[in-house]
Amino acid sequence: QLYREARECLTLLSQRLGSQKFFFGDSPASLDALVFSRLAPLLKAKLPNGKLQQHLKSLQNLCNYCTSILSLYFPWDGGESCPPPHPAGLGEGEEDPHKRRKQLLSVLVGLAAMLGYAFLSGIVSIQRGSVGPAGRQPVTLEEDEDEE
Repeated sequence: QLYREARECLTLLSQRLGSQKFFFGDSPASLDALVFSRLAPLLKAKLPNGKLQQHLKSLQNLCNYCTSILSLYFPWDGGESCPPPHPAGLGEGEEDPHKRRKQLLSVLVGLAAMLGYAFLSGIVSIQRGSVGPAGRQPVTLEEDEDEE
């Protein structure tokens, strides 16, 4: 029922927008900011269930609306036009061929950051010293010299 109501809402927004650039004419209003803030993530994000996203992509005027706002106010994002809906047979690996490499790199960067923090904060330290018999570190006791 939630999907049905969301699809109906998108359809009504599409009908209200019609062929206009913004909902109330040629300049954006607060409604445009609100609608865009909901539509752009739905249009751009990779979702586990793409039913609603596919419906939005089928409403070409809403898709063009988001694209024009992206290119007008967020030019560094590219504001690319609405891609045609993906066929249902595409697997996740086919969409991003370098996904494993990116995941591995993310893990390595995170590990390096944690180790760097551990060394810099003193949680982990490397001590160099003489090596005792059988390759073992000699045990030393630290005495408080402040008591004298």
